[in-house]
Amino acid sequence: MTILDVTNYSKSFTIHHLNRRIPVFEGIDFSLHAGEFLLVRGPNGVGKSTLLRCLFRSYRPTTGEALYHRPQGTIDLAAAADVDMALLRRHELGFVTQFLRARPRVTALELVAEPLLMAGHSAAEAEEAAAEMLESFGLKRDLWAAYPTTFSGGEQQKVNLARALIRPRRLLLLDEPTASLDKPTREALHRRLQALKDQNVAMIAVLHHPEDVAGLVDDELYLNPPVGVVIDETVREEVMSNE
Repeated sequence: MTILDVTNYSKSFTIHHLNRRIPVFEGIDFSLHAGEFLLVRGPNGVGKSTLLRCLFRSYRPTTGEALYHRPQGTIDLAAAADVDMALLRRHELGFVTQFLRARPRVTALELVAEPLLMAGHSAAEAEEAAAEMLESFGLKRDLWAAYPTTFSGGEQQKVNLARALIRPRRLLLLDEPTASLDKPTREALHRRLQALKDQNVAMIAVLHHPEDVAGLVDDELYLNPPVGVVIDETVREEVMSNE
C-alpha cells in the first residue's frame, strides 16, 4: 500500500540581507509504501535534513506535492492547514533527531511515557513500556527517576530515542538518529527500527553511517545540488541558521 507520493518537490531559502535566493533541492519525485525504509543520500549541504523537515512541515516546500494517504483520505502535506498537520504529528507522523528537548523537573521515565499517555494508555501501561524502552537503549535504572536536563549528551540521546520510538506511527522521519551513539545503543536502535518495520511503519532516514541500518533499507533517494548551484561558506552558514 502506498503511503506517500512526492512530486516535483523543491525548496529554496531567501537570504534577505544578502538579497540572494538559494535553491536547496528541486524536482524531487518518489513514492513510499507501508513498511518501506527509504534512505536519503547525497553530499553535505544538499538538503537531506531540509527534505525531512519539509515533509514534517517544519518548513513549507517552495513547490510540489507530498500526498499522504491515510484511511480518512489523502492530504497534501505541502498545503495542509497547520491544525491538520498538528493532528497528523500527534497521531501518525513521527520525527526523530539526535537532540532531546527535555523539560525541567520531568523525569526520564515520565518523558518517555508521555506519548503513550497522550494516546490514551493508562499510567501503569505507559510507565511499564517506558521502562522497557529505557532498558533496551541501555539507560541505567538509577537515572530513570532523574531529570534528563542533567544528563550527558549520550544519556540524553538514549532518552530521546526511547521517547520518539515508543509509539508506532504510520510514517517515521529519522534525521541522524545514530549520531554519537555507542555500539550497543546503535544495535538497540536497529532492533527497534526492525520491529517498527515489521509493524508496517514506513520510514525515511538521513544517516552519515548507513551501516547502522544494514538490512533495513529497501530503496535509496540520492539528492544532487541544483544545476549550477555552488553554496559558499558564508551562504551555507546563513542557510543552516534558517534550519
